[in-house]
Parts: sequence; structure tokens; C-alpha cells
Amino acid sequence: MKIPKFSVPPALKHRRFVLFWLSMMISTAGSQMQLWALFWHLRTLSDQPIVVSGIGLARFLPILILSLVGGLVADMYNRRKVMFISQIVMTLVSATFGLLTLFNVIQIWHMYLLTAIQAAALAFDMPARQALVPNLVPREDLPSAFSLNSMSFNIGSVVGPGLSGVVIASLGQSWTYFIDAVSFGAVILSLVIIGNVLQEINPVVRRQGINLEAIKEGVSFIRSQPIILSSMILDFFATFFSSANTLLPFIARDVLKVGALEYGWLSAAQPVGAVGVGLVFSQRAKIRKQGSLLLWSVVVFGVATIIFGLSGSLWITMLALAVIGGSDAVSTILRNTIRQMVTPDEMRGRMVSINQIFFMGGPQLGEIEAGLVAQALGTPMAIITGGLGCILAVVWIGRQWPALPHYSGEDARPV
Repeated sequence: MKIPKFSVPPALKHRRFVLFWLSMMISTAGSQMQLWALFWHLRTLSDQPIVVSGIGLARFLPILILSLVGGLVADMYNRRKVMFISQIVMTLVSATFGLLTLFNVIQIWHMYLLTAIQAAALAFDMPARQALVPNLVPREDLPSAFSLNSMSFNIGSVVGPGLSGVVIASLGQSWTYFIDAVSFGAVILSLVIIGNVLQEINPVVRRQGINLEAIKEGVSFIRSQPIILSSMILDFFATFFSSANTLLPFIARDVLKVGALEYGWLSAAQPVGAVGVGLVFSQRAKIRKQGSLLLWSVVVFGVATIIFGLSGSLWITMLALAVIGGSDAVSTILRNTIRQMVTPDEMRGRMVSINQIFFMGGPQLGEIEAGLVAQALGTPMAIITGGLGCILAVVWIGRQWPALPHYSGEDARPV
């Protein structure tokens, strides 16, 4: 049997990208720990699934309202400075979470409000962050960079949820928020070390400032690119139907009958699968048959979600979650590569901001949908029907936009 050889991924040959990549991994670990701890915290304060799922709406509404402005800001101003400011805001929010919890005065409405403020900062941070990556590596290394970005996110997502259970059990709920606040410092430090980066800014857009016409220009660009548009719609519907992360505390406590430690394992299972996939993809300079592979990865995502809903075993549930994570990683890598390769630099912030509405809207609204179905039909049925909906969405999108399944990625230019 031939053992596969692993070499240094092309993107890791660029020092500034390495600094940025490592810092995002640390920050993601803190943020994921905080997110899963927040779900658990809400579950301890309320036994209603809709209360826990409602946090998704608090995260999505600010992004829906501010995302397009955030994308335009990323195209108009220094992306590094935009990230710097947004990271400081998110640090302060996490510290406030921790203080309110430490002094035992936190209420559900506090959680919703603070989550909304953090999401507002994220509406500016995410377009700047994703649009910054092509400024740190040459074009030919972008597939490797986005594979590593996905892997970085998922490594953080393995460490974070696993830590959430350990920290809650050993130190208390408030420390999950304090540690998250400290983790943002890694990104802030990396941005200082990286220094100025070359960025193409359209002087006309910069002169005009924040205005509706510049935002419309971004929307028109997306509408003119069927591959980008169809991949965004696929992202939305797949995650809308299969977003059941907020139901995991109910699966853990009510179906599997496990505690906070095992909940941490379950939370980490999904990103474990994603890390393995990200490691393989990071070795590849080129990915062929991107459209077909994208659609099949989402089908696997839906099937694994159905198995997750049917399972009554801790280990089968963890395996299903790992497959969900792996297939989602494939989808994420392909979507990001396709979009960034065909988008000019002066348009990247707006493209990412529009994508952010789909990317965040699907899961957050899907969590509301999952919570409502869980209250009506039970938690397992909410997950099973979501997996079925995900598969049906793939079939519809493949027929509605036939260019997507036939997209190879060989000619990565705007069409």
C-alpha cells in the first residue's frame, strides 16, 4: 500500500499569511468555545428549544442590516484597520458576557443583546478578513490558502467546543467568555506584525464614500455571475435545512443522556472531520470538477444529517457529525475558491458581504426553523426533515443552474 506524501502547503510559504492563519485559529477556538458554551448556558436558563434557537436571529439580523455596508467599507478602506477595530469591539463584548455571568446577573435578554452587538462587528470583520487573504498570497496559491483557512477554522472548532465542556465543568461558565476575550488578542497582534498590505481600491468608489450606487454595483456583479450566485443560494438552502447546532444540547441531555463533558465531545466531532478534509485539500494546487464535487459534498452533508437525527448512540452520533464536518469543509473550500478566483480585488469586499448574508442567514434562520419544528415534532424529527430538505435543495439548484454541476474551475474568470 502506497503511503501518501504530505508536503508544505503552498500558502504556508508566505510569512504574513502564516501569522494571520495561526492567529485566526486561536481566535476561532475562543469564539467556538464561547458559542457552544452560550448554547449550553441558554439551555440551563430555559428548557424551550426556541429560546436557544432564537440566538440565531440575534446573530443574523445585524448581519442582514449591516453586511452590505461592511463589504463596501472593506473595498473603500484599509482592510487590516477595519479588522483591527472590529476585533476590539468583539473583545469588549466577550468580556461583558464574562462579567455579567461571573456576578450572576446575566439574563436571556442580555445574551441576545450582546450577541447582536458582536454580530454587528462581525458584519464589518468578515468581509475585510476574507478579502484580505488574496492580498497576502499570490493568485496561484489561493486554493491552498482557502483550504488552510477552512482547516484553521475547523481546528479551532475542534479545540473550542472540547474546551467549553472542560472549562464549564472545572472553572465555571464565565471563564468561557473571558478566554474568548483574550483569544481575540492573537488576531490583533498578528495585524500589527503584518503591517501594511497592497490592496486595490477603486478611486471612484473611495471618493463617493458609502452610497447606494456602490452597493448596487456589488449586487449587479453577483447577479451577472451565475456560478457565484448559484453557489450562494446552495449555501443558504443547505445550511437552512441542516442547521441544527442549537439542538445539540437537547440531543446530548434528552436523547443521549450525557453531560457537559460529552457535549464537548459531540461539539468537537464535526470540526474533527473537517480538519482531516482540510489537510488533504491544502496539499492541492488545483481542484478539478469543482461544481460537481460541490453538489455531491452537500448531498453527503444531508445524508449524514439524517443519520445524526436517527441515532440514539453517542458514538454513531459523533461519527455522523464528523462526516457532516468533512462534507461541509469540502463545500466551504470549493465555494470560497470559486468566488475569490473570479472576483476582482476592488469588488471582493462587497462580494464577501453579499455572501455573508447567505452564509450567515442560512444557519441562523435554519436554527429558528429547527427550533420550531423541534417544539412541534421533537428534536430528532427536526434534524431528519432538515437533512431531507438539504438533499432536495441540491436537486433543485442543480437543475435551475445547470452551469454549476458542469463548472470545472479551469477558467476562473468573471463570465
